[in-house]
Amino acid sequence: MQIDPQSGWCAGAQHCPSPNFNARPAGEVSLLVIHNISLPPGQFGTGQVRALFGNALDPQAHPYFAGIAHLQVSAHFLIERDGSLIQFVSCNQRAWHAGVSCFAGREQCNDFSLGIELEGTDELPYSEAQYAVLGALTRELLRVYPDITAERICGHSDIAPGRKTDPGPAFDWARYLGSLNTGVQA
Repeated sequence: MQIDPQSGWCAGAQHCPSPNFNARPAGEVSLLVIHNISLPPGQFGTGQVRALFGNALDPQAHPYFAGIAHLQVSAHFLIERDGSLIQFVSCNQRAWHAGVSCFAGREQCNDFSLGIELEGTDELPYSEAQYAVLGALTRELLRVYPDITAERICGHSDIAPGRKTDPGPAFDWARYLGSLNTGVQA
């Protein structure tokens, strides 16, 4: 996979453009935030995350959806359980993934971060394919956006403590970060 620095789009990812983005105030990309998502909660492979990020989630399709269908949210990337990589927003644009957030005393993390969603839950182990794709994608992001360092990779729970818990205790941080240092796929 390769990211074009000019466009911010990743070759090798399926492009599924979301309307939920805008310009970065300063054009800065210096933080990477790892999330998890599943729709309905705990169910995988439904295609409903794509619907949510495309403002096409049917509030009648599941009771949970009635409370979230109105949200305008997105992330830059989604890695599904089988390792499929989907990109919703150019890395050069601001996706709406972090919400109310703060990193190292700086608020509004969407302004300067990239968001990667893993299809999953806090408690269920992530798949081998997800770790492999996440490691490869992160290494490419580190290459293209050198202001992101290992110290500037965090979970949603780190920038929104008390409000968010993802990627949760099932996420193997040591495995993930170790794959970045060695260049070996997770």
